[in-house]
Amino acid sequence: MAKILIVLPQTDYDPTEVALPWRVWIEAGHDVSFATAIGEPATCDPITLSGAGLPVLAASLKCRLEAEAAYAAMVAAPRYKRPLSWAKAYAADFAAVHFPGGHAPGMKPYCESAEVQRLAKEAFAAKQPVSAICHGVLPLARAGVLKGRRTTALTHIMEEISVRLTAKALPGHYRTYPISVEDEVRQRIKPGGRFERGGLFPRYSGSKAPEAGFVLRDGHYLSARWPGDAWTLAVRLLELL
Repeated sequence: MAKILIVLPQTDYDPTEVALPWRVWIEAGHDVSFATAIGEPATCDPITLSGAGLPVLAASLKCRLEAEAAYAAMVAAPRYKRPLSWAKAYAADFAAVHFPGGHAPGMKPYCESAEVQRLAKEAFAAKQPVSAICHGVLPLARAGVLKGRRTTALTHIMEEISVRLTAKALPGHYRTYPISVEDEVRQRIKPGGRFERGGLFPRYSGSKAPEAGFVLRDGHYLSARWPGDAWTLAVRLLELL
């Protein structure tokens, strides 16, 4: 059994990018803990969870039933109800660290946190398995640990589609920063780094298609783009453990 830490934004994280990896790791017999900004249980992006307010053409942004069920089980788990605070979490106490993402404004404190970046630096310095997905790649890039590495993240195309489909119904909800995640990550992995977008038509991974997601490996570091990659990312982390 390995101890895995999921570093959560206090609000607005993507439920799929947390709950599906949690399910995969728990079912494999591992011990999964959480860390949040203030040491209180986090809350996910309610729009992504319920689909409330999403226009018809953006209905696919709602999390799928498998992720919804995993989320319900996860938030009832004792570890989830009693998270560490970012300041009291140390990578050395765990075998692996996961940095999920999200799309809403509540992601900003997480992406900008010196404590979250410290955890990334600790894990990379120790060459521990690290996984990051979507906006979760940003704090790693800002911490400087991805310079010269191969990585992916939420792509510019994926982000723009979400923003444009929801621009009238939910203005600003899917635009965390003025520039896209991909554009910022590309700048921060220089010199020598390489950003990879994966296939133009992404597939959605899950229990029935565990290998469908796009996951990029660079040594002990794994990265993915969007909720559809989350299950495959979790499986790849199991392989590293």
